[in-house]
Amino acid sequence: MKKQVLNLVCAVIAFVLLSACSSSPKVNRIDADTQVDLSGEWNDTDVRLACESLVADCLKNPRVAPFIDQYIAEHNGALPTIIVGRFSNKSSEHIDTGLISKNMEITLINSGRLEFVAGGETRQELRAERQDQLANASDDTAPSLGNETAAIFMLTGTVESIVRKVDNVTSRYYSVSAELTNIETTARWWMGQHEIKKVIQQSKARF
Repeated sequence: MKKQVLNLVCAVIAFVLLSACSSSPKVNRIDADTQVDLSGEWNDTDVRLACESLVADCLKNPRVAPFIDQYIAEHNGALPTIIVGRFSNKSSEHIDTGLISKNMEITLINSGRLEFVAGGETRQELRAERQDQLANASDDTAPSLGNETAAIFMLTGTVESIVRKVDNVTSRYYSVSAELTNIETTARWWMGQHEIKKVIQQSKARF
């Protein structure tokens, strides 16, 4: 009798262990614009809101907006050109600033007010491809040198953060600053800041 009980207990334990090992996580697909904040740390919603806010503020600036209008009028509808430079991370956590730069580029292009010019690794790759085509493609189809469109402005920025914790409550403050600089004169035409503040309250441990 004891042996049968022992075998039954072993069988139940084995079944539980196998069930636990074979279980898979439950995944739900949601809309990409849905705000999901699991920890209070920097996330995709913060990136999107910061980029949209900063670009909107830049384009309505009383110095930038008239310049764009005048440039379009004087160049038969052509848009002023801009290049997105480096966004540095000076916060206390890992932040992919490349995602910020890419979202800035997308937001700028979608605004319809500025023409984006490729830079950084993309520009170097394009130049290498152009050199390769000049050496190997026919004269009729090979691109010409010296025809790149120069950028008038460069957009750069910084992400900073302050984290404070008291007992089970954490405060997270993020500041995303951006600057629009004239490449020829190095004059700053616009500076903006987008602030984010979160308060996270953790459940107290129970014993």
